[in-house]
Amino acid sequence: MTDLPPKPTPRAPRVSLWAYLRLFRRDILSAQPQRLYHAWMAEFRTLFFHSYMINDPALIARVLTEAPDLFPKSNRIREGLAPLLGNSVFVTNGDEWRRQRRIIDPAFEGGRLRDTFPAMLAAGQAAVARLGAGVQAAEVEIEAITSHLAADVIFRALFSIPIEDETAWAVFSEFKAYQRSQPLLNLAAFIPLPKWLPRAHRKSTLTSAQKIRALITKLTQARADDISARRAPNDLSTKIMTTIDPVTGQGFEPEEMVDQVAIFFLAGHETSASALAWGLYLLALYPDIQEQVAAEGASLGDAPSFSDLSKLRLTRDVFRETLRLYPPVPMMVRQNLHPETFRARAVKRGAQVVISPWHLHRHERLWANPDAFDPARWQRDETKVSQRDAYLPFSAGPRVCTGAGFAMAEGVLLLALLASAYRFVPVASRPPVPVAHLTVRGRDGIWLHIATRV
Repeated sequence: MTDLPPKPTPRAPRVSLWAYLRLFRRDILSAQPQRLYHAWMAEFRTLFFHSYMINDPALIARVLTEAPDLFPKSNRIREGLAPLLGNSVFVTNGDEWRRQRRIIDPAFEGGRLRDTFPAMLAAGQAAVARLGAGVQAAEVEIEAITSHLAADVIFRALFSIPIEDETAWAVFSEFKAYQRSQPLLNLAAFIPLPKWLPRAHRKSTLTSAQKIRALITKLTQARADDISARRAPNDLSTKIMTTIDPVTGQGFEPEEMVDQVAIFFLAGHETSASALAWGLYLLALYPDIQEQVAAEGASLGDAPSFSDLSKLRLTRDVFRETLRLYPPVPMMVRQNLHPETFRARAVKRGAQVVISPWHLHRHERLWANPDAFDPARWQRDETKVSQRDAYLPFSAGPRVCTGAGFAMAEGVLLLALLASAYRFVPVASRPPVPVAHLTVRGRDGIWLHIATRV
């Protein structure tokens, strides 16, 4: 029996505030106690912050689905991500967020997913070709490979350019520096600071963010020129830049479009890279399942179509299980605007409400064998209840990720393509340790042996 997939060691039940902040700065996941995998709710009260982590499905539904306007995204999330994301849809609330979604959502509705499939396929086939000679049987850090691949997908889907394009490659290269310098949340997420006080970001974070935004500005300006000249391809950026909000009659201003492209790159690249890397690691850890996924991928042939994704049933369940065990975004923070009562406790206005897919997806009361990798669970009846109540890789309610369908199609296709072309084996001396940076990654990378299938 293969050991369970890796999981961070939780902290001691009681630590001082300063010890907690040090742990949190190093890694959000291991800074949390074991009890969060069993509790329905946990309250954290200090001099600086008052927050509640909720695992109770009824409370999660209240916050995300039933009354989302009463629980907007916490402004403290903006503290860490503002240098890169500006005023993007990821951090806005209320009418501004609704306006942005009215412009963005049409690009991902209906047949648009079918339209973006060729970009996913081309990027996947290019990645298979890149993994030729030079990596055979070697120890390969797979996150670097999946990051390259996911960036290729998003640039092809957004701007119809491959990752080898000079500007696309520059964005990708700069983002690699950014992702390691910027944690998912900084200490401002826990310590309230007055608005007039300058936020302390690492110089490297600010520099990388400025460079990325300058490069994205170059791409969006070029696309605006192509749209004006009626020579723009019908890709995601063209669709978004030509969509008019039916309520205001206005589209995105140039600076707003830069904000949105920044979050598309973050959400469409960083999260996909994380999920794909962990998916390949899990296939390596469970070779019998890997062989079945490889067979499904081989059945696609050399020129699969969008409709062929329906053949990848096991691969889809593998990807679902990957997102359960290693949700790319491990925590979501909301702010309570009005007094509430959670499980007979009064929750004051202004309290932070934390929903943790990481803990929810491994909750001992909500999942059978929560730490086990078991793709077959998605075909069992009891999982339908867990999926409804305790599965949030893309959030839920009105703020569900607009690219959820895109991400599912991308992840399933790329896993199948890579597994059908190569065999992946864990590097026993380098087991990965999950940590949260911008997404859930391996502390020292995720290392695999790769060999061509004969």
